[in-house]
Amino acid sequence: MQILSLDAMKATLGKEIGLSDWFSIDQKRINQFAHCTLDNHWCHVDVEASKQGFFGKTIAQGGLIVSLLTHFHETFMAVPQGAVMGIYYGMNKLRHLSPVKVGSRIRDRIILGDLQEKRGSRILTTANHTIEIEDEKKPACYAQTLTLFYLK
Repeated sequence: MQILSLDAMKATLGKEIGLSDWFSIDQKRINQFAHCTLDNHWCHVDVEASKQGFFGKTIAQGGLIVSLLTHFHETFMAVPQGAVMGIYYGMNKLRHLSPVKVGSRIRDRIILGDLQEKRGSRILTTANHTIEIEDEKKPACYAQTLTLFYLK
C-alpha cells in the first residue's frame, strides 16, 4: 500500500503502481472456489473429462480470477493521505480474454487510471488491472475496479 498526497496521486494517473508476484492456480483452489460458489462445471472440476475438452485440462472460473483482484490490489493500492477507510465501490469494465489453465501462474499489472474528488471528503479512484498469464501473449483478464476513500 502506498499512502500519497492528493498531488502525488494525480501525478501517478496513467502510470503503473504495481506488478504483483506470480500466483499459482492449482486444482485445489479451483475446487474450493467451485464449492463456495456452486460453479461446478466439468471444465473446472472434472480433470478426466477436461482432458478431452477444448483446453486439454481444467480451467479456473472467471469469478475466481476476478476475486483475486483484491488480493493483488491490496499490496499496491494508492491510498490518499488522510484516508480513514476505503471500500470496494464496483467495476466499470471487466473482460475475460483468455482462460487460465490449471497449473498456470498469473500476476496483476495495475495502473492508476482515474481519481475523482467527491463531496463529503471522499475520493473515488479507478485502478486498471491486467491479469497476465505466464508464458502467454494474451492476458487472462482486464478489469477496472473502483475504490471509494473516506478522508478525515
